[in-house]
Amino acid sequence: MYASPLERTQETAAPIAAALGLRVRVARGLIECDFGEWTGETLKKLMKLPEWATVQRYPSGFRFPGGESFSGMQARMVATVADLRVRHRGETIVAVSHADPIKAVVADALGTHLDLFQRIVISPCSVTAISYGPTGPIVLAVNSTGALAELAPS
Repeated sequence: MYASPLERTQETAAPIAAALGLRVRVARGLIECDFGEWTGETLKKLMKLPEWATVQRYPSGFRFPGGESFSGMQARMVATVADLRVRHRGETIVAVSHADPIKAVVADALGTHLDLFQRIVISPCSVTAISYGPTGPIVLAVNSTGALAELAPS
């Protein structure tokens, strides 16, 4: 059971960990994208910036002013997931993160270019499940709010 160091993910992870009898471990690599100078600004204001079109249509070519690039965030998330998989080989891992980082991992698992990751929807408290095996990842669910028992690969 891992979560980003941000408070909102810790709060989401706590009841899951309690139900499973686990403690929440912090994995810094699961943190939200570093939005740099854009941190704390409203979407309404950011959507008016000329750079907003790049964020939506060419995210692989964008770096937030004073912050992280989408490509860097994706590389960080994919590496973090890979590290957790090695540490917990053959086990189920619960990792609580944020919408854009989760979308970036899903895009990687699907073999989809990062420029298309804005087409993936991740809602708060939804579940995305990916099974990693010797032949590669299998995406079992994205943005699910249904029964978790249905996530077992067939």
